[in-house]
Amino acid sequence: MMRMKPKLILLPLLTVTLLAGCGTGKLFESKKVDYKSAGTVPALEIPPDLTAPGQDEATALPGGSETFSRYIRERKGLAGAASDPIILPNVGKMKIERSGNQRWLVVPGNAQKLWPLVKTFWQENGFIINIDQPETGVMETDWAEDRAKIPQDFLRNTIGAVFDDVYSTAERDKYRTRMEPGTEPDTTEIYISHRGMYETYINEGKDQTRWQPRAADPELEAEMLRKLMVRLGSDETTAKNAVAAEPRQDRAKIAKTAEGNNALEIAEPFDRTWRRVGLALDRAGFTVEDRDRSQGLYFVRYIDPGVDAKAKSGEESWVSKLAFWRSNAADGKTKIENKSRYRVQVKASGDTAQVQVLTAEGGVDKSDISKKILSILLDQLK
Repeated sequence: MMRMKPKLILLPLLTVTLLAGCGTGKLFESKKVDYKSAGTVPALEIPPDLTAPGQDEATALPGGSETFSRYIRERKGLAGAASDPIILPNVGKMKIERSGNQRWLVVPGNAQKLWPLVKTFWQENGFIINIDQPETGVMETDWAEDRAKIPQDFLRNTIGAVFDDVYSTAERDKYRTRMEPGTEPDTTEIYISHRGMYETYINEGKDQTRWQPRAADPELEAEMLRKLMVRLGSDETTAKNAVAAEPRQDRAKIAKTAEGNNALEIAEPFDRTWRRVGLALDRAGFTVEDRDRSQGLYFVRYIDPGVDAKAKSGEESWVSKLAFWRSNAADGKTKIENKSRYRVQVKASGDTAQVQVLTAEGGVDKSDISKKILSILLDQLK
């Protein structure tokens, strides 16, 4: 659905005037993605805590039972008084790894040095940064419109040359970027997850609309990874080949633990499963508040994307599978809040790994909710 917004009364007259004076120049060539956020893109601000630590500290991993946030807070004290100049990473060592329909970028260097480069990348591509948390390794854009989806016909190009926002699409996208220390020394893994919304009519007169969530798009994630790889110094051909699709093999299934509890069995080692679960949580709309890699724990909170997109109160949850989180008053059950907290645990099991859903207190969650959460993760981890 493409809409033409109401504009100035003089617009029809202006259109006729423009049409009369236009030649047959070359029309604008649409790009695969061409985002535009509402508002002005702010100037790049490098977070004050991004001073680079000593080289010998760059790849240190948290030990014991530290959480990631505590680890980052302690590392801030190791920073020097001044930041090093921003230098592009070693292009030859950049690569994209994949598992199933998930991809991530492996870049030489630490997250502190890469952070301002990645932030600039999103701003250059038309996004406003909504969440900027280097201490937790999470960056998230605001909702933006893909202008490339607007048909580039003669009328659109003529009017759009004067009033660019006369036309708009019925879709919005946002992206979350997460950075983690890589498994290889002195590398950082960059994960990009997509969330989308679309506008639909809710009455027969088609004068009322509502924003509804749509599924995460792995191809959009791959495209943004490709663009980021180019921004960090790679050439177009290398980046395009790096994200090329390969045959998909299912690597996850529903299983039972030794105690008979529900779990996911992942046919990959702990390290890779840990990272893939983090990306799956981002895609599914969970907020990762903290993580403790030594214990294999993600501390998560679910936020309804419909609320996040400022939808009207009372709308259904963004994923039909999560409808169980709300109950009718007639059934006498307690309504479960959208902002419920859980722990998602990843445990090594030889060359494979298991994923379980725990309560906020750390006990095994045997409710229907945990089954639904596992089902959502299964869809992402296959």
